Amino acid sequence: MAREGDGKQGGDRFLFPKWTNRLRELSAILAIGGLIYVVVILTLLFGPETSAIGFSPEQPVPYNHALHVSELGLDCRYCHNTIEDNAHAAIPPAATCMNCHSMVKTTSEDLAPVRQSFEMNQHATWQRVHDLPDFVYFNHSAHVSSGVSCLSCHGRIDRMELVRQEEALTMQWCLQCHREPDAHLRPRELVTKLDWSPPNDPIEMGRQLREAHDISPSTDCSVCHR
Repeated sequence: MAREGDGKQGGDRFLFPKWTNRLRELSAILAIGGLIYVVVILTLLFGPETSAIGFSPEQPVPYNHALHVSELGLDCRYCHNTIEDNAHAAIPPAATCMNCHSMVKTTSEDLAPVRQSFEMNQHATWQRVHDLPDFVYFNHSAHVSSGVSCLSCHGRIDRMELVRQEEALTMQWCLQCHREPDAHLRPRELVTKLDWSPPNDPIEMGRQLREAHDISPSTDCSVCHR
């Protein structure tokens, strides 16, 4: 920072104030601090606590998907009956539950909230498990009609006693599927058959389905952010 005297009385002179010599030390501290900050932010953004992987809230009724889907053979669309025609996946009303439980386990304490909701013509207070931010638009029917199985986003629901979030559902996770959809495509009539597996190479089968149905997922921002 300093330079030799220029011949004038007064000796060495400084181009900048002496305190600027500490800027080098400060810049090193800022660089290290910035690196730590980036690492912490990335950890928070992609860690399971933030992405909600494993999130499984307590529900008003202990609905057992493994029992209803795997053992009793209920199709996903029996309860979530809008996924083929609507962007939103409907939560079943108490009347849907009472189609069976007006005759089965009619005095079960676990089912008391369902009976009460049915009598009052209200929905039970189910807690949403897969809850995307308000600024994200997701269309269930577009994915189901393209042959994307419930399995791809929700995992093996048919094995869960209590539903939990299996995937990160982050923007990067969605984009990866849109860029390389073949692994997630299956015949449309099998989208809700969660225990089905392709007889041959799933990537090749997906490629053939994508070409046959002219499936071309967009990665434009406006697709999900409207």
